[in-house]
Amino acid sequence: MTTFTPKGYQSQLLETLETYFQACHAQPSPSLAFSATTERLWGRSLSYHPLSGFPPDMPYFCLRVPTGGGKTWLAAKSVALVNRDLLRCEHSVILWLVPSKPIREQTLRALRNRRHPYYTALRETGPIAVMDLDEAKSLTRSTLDTATTVIVATRQAFQVEDEECRKVYQSSGALMHHFDNLSPVQRDALLTDDTGPERTPPCSLANVLRLRRPFVIVDEAHNSRTELAFDMLARLRPSGVMELTATPDLERTPSNVLHSVSAAELKAEEMIKLPVVLQTEPDWQQCLADAIGRREELHRLADDEHRTGAAYLRPIVLIQSEPRRAGVETLDFDRVRQELITNHRIPPEAILVATGEERGLEKVESEYRLGLADPACPVRFIITQKALAEGWDCPFAYILVSMASLSSATAVEQLLGRVLRQPEASHRHARELNQSYAFVVSRHFAETAGTLRDRLVAGAGFERREVSDFVTAAKPDQGRLDLAGHAGRVVMQPVSTPLTEKPDLKSVPKAIRDKVSWDGKRNTLTINAPLAEDETELLKASVESLSAAAAIAVAAETSRTSALAIFQTPAESGECFRIPQLALRVRAADGSEQLRLFDDPEVLEYSWNLSLHDAAPTADDIAALGAALQVSEGGEIDVDNASGKMVSRFLPDLQRDLGLVYQPEHWDAIRLATWLCRNLPEQSLTHAAKRSYVAAWLSDLLERDGFNLARANLQKFLIRERIEARIRNLRKTAIGQAFQHTLFGDDVESRVSVSDQDPFEFHNQAYAPSRDYDPRTSPHGSFEFRKHFYGRIGDFDSKEEFECACWLDIQAQKGRILFWVRNLVRREGSAFFLQKADGRFYPDFLCRLPGSEDEPGPTLAVEYKGADRWKASEDDRLIGGLWADLSEGRCRFVMVKDKRWDWIDPLLS
Repeated sequence: MTTFTPKGYQSQLLETLETYFQACHAQPSPSLAFSATTERLWGRSLSYHPLSGFPPDMPYFCLRVPTGGGKTWLAAKSVALVNRDLLRCEHSVILWLVPSKPIREQTLRALRNRRHPYYTALRETGPIAVMDLDEAKSLTRSTLDTATTVIVATRQAFQVEDEECRKVYQSSGALMHHFDNLSPVQRDALLTDDTGPERTPPCSLANVLRLRRPFVIVDEAHNSRTELAFDMLARLRPSGVMELTATPDLERTPSNVLHSVSAAELKAEEMIKLPVVLQTEPDWQQCLADAIGRREELHRLADDEHRTGAAYLRPIVLIQSEPRRAGVETLDFDRVRQELITNHRIPPEAILVATGEERGLEKVESEYRLGLADPACPVRFIITQKALAEGWDCPFAYILVSMASLSSATAVEQLLGRVLRQPEASHRHARELNQSYAFVVSRHFAETAGTLRDRLVAGAGFERREVSDFVTAAKPDQGRLDLAGHAGRVVMQPVSTPLTEKPDLKSVPKAIRDKVSWDGKRNTLTINAPLAEDETELLKASVESLSAAAAIAVAAETSRTSALAIFQTPAESGECFRIPQLALRVRAADGSEQLRLFDDPEVLEYSWNLSLHDAAPTADDIAALGAALQVSEGGEIDVDNASGKMVSRFLPDLQRDLGLVYQPEHWDAIRLATWLCRNLPEQSLTHAAKRSYVAAWLSDLLERDGFNLARANLQKFLIRERIEARIRNLRKTAIGQAFQHTLFGDDVESRVSVSDQDPFEFHNQAYAPSRDYDPRTSPHGSFEFRKHFYGRIGDFDSKEEFECACWLDIQAQKGRILFWVRNLVRREGSAFFLQKADGRFYPDFLCRLPGSEDEPGPTLAVEYKGADRWKASEDDRLIGGLWADLSEGRCRFVMVKDKRWDWIDPLLS
């Protein structure tokens, strides 16, 4: 496998990373760059938390990606960005830390496998060398000087307290050549041997790393939050620390979350199977039988799709058995296996046991070329006890069965992560194959659903506000008891029943007492919250007469059925919200006309000839190169005159240290121009056009006073950045002209259409706000929104925007609007946009207006703009107006300012 197409959220995350690295050099410090980047991208400036024991402005940040989001691929892809945009060097040392030896071996295999997407992503860096810690203990200086060196190790390997790992800090003859001809600055930075009288720096791997200033990638970073772990990292003088985790620490030692991916985004991008459909059953044999039945249904659906061309799929059940205990009968793996074979006639070869006693997984991997995914593999059930092997992936896992009532948090989190992943990261035609399933031996559905949601938050990295939608009941009668899953949308009418005797409420658990009340004057018992069947039995035991017990049973049944009214959002009730999108009319090869979604201005036909533009550095380019040289030579001012604050020297010192060890080759102008061309990712240009422009630009630079080949070679990364920015701006100008002609020129209808052929759809579970509106804490105000399409509402950017939403919801309550959505920004798959020449316009609100039985009503897009931003929003008004004008009445658009709701009013009729 050599090709891999990144998902939208993955591309967006990498764009965030590139933006932050570039801001680290543009801003006074990486900490200010972090705040500026989060403000620009997410509309909210986040505080930067430095790590104790590290330089306060060392780039330290976290990428939050839930289970199934492809963290390892993202880490491999980011290495090229680290070199190019942060370190600004051709080669570097990447210290890739993982939580365990199995994960280390898995990561090493993938990064070394030339057919694996991880290797392909890493190879974009240029020459690479991937090694484990033992190999690194004898690495050569030439390897470091000619390739980006990735050292994959466990975090424990660098802890000096571990006797086996002390070799990392001890002298080695194989590493002595790394310490020849060191400058005083370099020698002063080395660790010393405290046992010797002269405190001599050992020729150790740790000191090699200190010289090379490694960039550290911490995988599963939530497992490494101890003071000891941070002390270990500080000892290596890293150039930066990037954490990847689904569950970052936000309290004790807060991670700086630069970019957060939501589970809804993964769902929208077909990476995970949601919702988790939960069913509880107190009888373990019946629970297992129900799971077997569901697997057979899924298998039939998969076979039907396979016959029509879909990829092969064999749904697998993961069963969490109970551990064996001496003298106690438990539902251990052997008993579960016998139940499958004896009572359900499952062939023994279809059952795999993966525990400390039996290692069936290893046998399958060795016998079948594709492991469990091999069509010849018969395995349909996997029984485990605690946790499966770390890093092991089961592409066909669909159903989790827990015999232990979700008591083992670690095992449940791990197994749940297995069943969430979507095989081949591609949706199936059958809705049932896009969901996960959990069968749990339990009497309490609501409690079990709550525990499962907790596991999704704590282990899979879901947001608390998401999980209520992502755990649903397989049986409607159980779903009615899931009040937490319908929080804020459940109304219960109290159920009162007269009794012939006073119940002994002191004899029932407090949880049940809190749900009922007794009126002694009227001899009436009132149930104020739904009672489950087992709770009903306990309450019935509080009375002696059969008639009173029967009355309690009837009232309790009513409390969990007809007395409950659960409000469903339009999305939950199955409403469709599809919006026509802008499309270009294009001519196909056979001469026919086709419509193509307009989501990228690069598809426009535009005149783009780089040779027509002046190939010479501008005054700004010369100033930037001069300022960078001054910084590298130590000429930076230490105090900002405007603010009086100290200016960070972390990056200048880092550039100095890297310059001491990564000596640039003495290239001539031709080789330097070749390198610049190779590192300019501009796909719209031919190599000849790019080379001609770069050669002319470089020639002009070298003729200026103070510039020579040595300096140009030293500043080649900054030169590349300046040339790239110039070419990008020239191309944007050309695209802007083509955009203006295509969309706003004469006879636009012949080139552009508003099409229902490929509409944008607000999917039921693909709404992923980066911030939620919470009426309890919102600074804008509190309002009970009743007509929003989803249960969640993306937060508002201003009080005026909030008031606009309130006005729309009031109109919806009057019947003038069916429902509306707070549209999101930069959320691929869950936000509607209109493409512009230089970006995308995301209207604040999308409303569905009333229609007829035969045809849905029109869509109204509403954008609120503050008066201070009105003039700058002219292009938004133009593209919104064009979308409405070309829609033949199906779409309407209005931009509002100064609370002029009367501008919206005529469009609702």
